Amino acid sequence: MVREIPPACLLDLPLDFLDLLTEVINLRSFSNLWYWIVLAILWSSLSHWTVGVPFSLVARARRGDPQAEADMLVLARMNAERNVAYSETSGIFATAFSTFLLTGLAITGWGYGVEFCQAIFLLLCPSMIVVALAVWTSQRLKADDYQHVSQMLRQHRLIVQLLGVVFIFITAFWGMYQNVNVGPLG
Repeated sequence: MVREIPPACLLDLPLDFLDLLTEVINLRSFSNLWYWIVLAILWSSLSHWTVGVPFSLVARARRGDPQAEADMLVLARMNAERNVAYSETSGIFATAFSTFLLTGLAITGWGYGVEFCQAIFLLLCPSMIVVALAVWTSQRLKADDYQHVSQMLRQHRLIVQLLGVVFIFITAFWGMYQNVNVGPLG
């Protein structure tokens, strides 16, 4: 004897799954845990990789590890040369495209009230500032002929961390404002 499942029960399972899926992956960014995890990972990565050199390597080199110092110098020279060459060949195009992208996100986000675009803007804008800072630090390293690498990388990291504090505060403030005024469920 085969028991028949009523059609209404068959429809409940996919709808519950779809509701769960849209709750986990929704475009209401500021009320979504995934957005805040991405924000934390972004700033952690931006402050760890100083001009392409992991800061743990810089710290080991400052403590006197000769192999770490040699590796730091090689990585710093390689990444600084690459950043400077990229900025000289494609810098104007990259700046124009970045400005276009950020302007489009800002207009769509705040002009038309699309929260997803606001969230992406609040991730990309500070990231592009950090990229510009990395190019500036790379130019300083190259002009200094790589004499004070660990000091310049520490300064770069400190500035990135300060920017991180400011932009995380701005993002958290705006996210709380959106959740209080608009509500977490739209």
